[in-house]
Amino acid sequence: MPSLIPVTTTRIGDHLPLLELLTSDAPLSWVRNGEGLVGWGVHATTTVSGKDRFEKARDWWHHQLETFAVANSVHGSGTGPVLFASFSFDRNQESVLVIPKVVVGQKGLQSWITWIGDTAQPLLPESPANISQGAFTFSDGSITTTAWRERVAQAITRIETTKVDKVVLARDLVATTNKDIDARPILKKLASEYPSTWTFAVDGLVGATPELLLRLSRGMVTSRVLAGTIPKTGNDEKDLALAASLARSSKDLEEHEYAVRSVADALEPFCSSTNVPESPFVLHLANVMHLATDVTGALIESKQRVDAFSLLQSLHPSAAVCGTPRNIAFDIITEIEGMNRGRYAGPVGWIDASGDGELGIALRSGQITDREIRIFAGCGIVAGSNPEKELEESNAKMIAMRSALH
Repeated sequence: MPSLIPVTTTRIGDHLPLLELLTSDAPLSWVRNGEGLVGWGVHATTTVSGKDRFEKARDWWHHQLETFAVANSVHGSGTGPVLFASFSFDRNQESVLVIPKVVVGQKGLQSWITWIGDTAQPLLPESPANISQGAFTFSDGSITTTAWRERVAQAITRIETTKVDKVVLARDLVATTNKDIDARPILKKLASEYPSTWTFAVDGLVGATPELLLRLSRGMVTSRVLAGTIPKTGNDEKDLALAASLARSSKDLEEHEYAVRSVADALEPFCSSTNVPESPFVLHLANVMHLATDVTGALIESKQRVDAFSLLQSLHPSAAVCGTPRNIAFDIITEIEGMNRGRYAGPVGWIDASGDGELGIALRSGQITDREIRIFAGCGIVAGSNPEKELEESNAKMIAMRSALH
């Protein structure tokens, strides 16, 4: 029988600048307001796909855990061995699982380091202060903006003539430069400009999502739902008026209700109680404002093997990134969107050895491939949608990633 691999977790100094620690060796991130997890190096990685991909991911993770001898003096969610995961939107595309060699975490006043292997505690690296990316050139992605507006019009027609209430259509933009793209300066800029979002990186997919699909910690579940968006003007007085109009917009409230209901329905079989606020609040980001609702629940104690994988299977894809009813909306997306989303709009984040974890929806993001990055944005289409306004909204959502490249 092969010997077990040591995994050690111990406390370290307070208030570590997590994103400053990342190396160029497979950087991984899940950071919000300076707290979260970062990792680097690859102990093990794999891909999964198919309708049972969440089960496959769980099985692979559990198999890896069986090879570890864990010494964890910190305890709590996110300590001990951690799996970073980035699941595809479409189950037939590849999802990526990564177990890093080193993880550094921070929550409140507590910081810790986890490393794999029979070695001394790793020294904390410091990434270079200035990493030059070179100038980026932008071009159309899978389809032109004119073609995308036409797809939006098609979706509106489908909504008006069939039994579908909402369809989410996405588009992409391609940025290229003259050298391989480094994720680290992109992550730092996103975290600086959008500190209330979750800044993530897994296998070249980088972004700053405002939407928490799932937080599972000690039997308590939280999901932040975003649907209904309006661009900011940069004028505080005008933006306050726009926020008020967003909160009253029948089109946006309708879109939001579909998304909230899809999450609440997905969680209900697993929870003894759920809390769904009667009305959303307006979430202010640097570039846009969203209608937002935090859905919470307590897991049924008698439920066996309910973990982050179980909940992801039920939650994804939510109405916020797919539509309502889910199956019909997904078929329409497949037919008319004209783009392979890859891991955009899929769950991204981390899961620990207990099955707890935090995963967002991979929004406001881009996929790095050598010297190219594909930037994505999507919009919820309902009966009251207007193709030109949806294009404006998608452009506003791309500002975060475009700005992070400069």
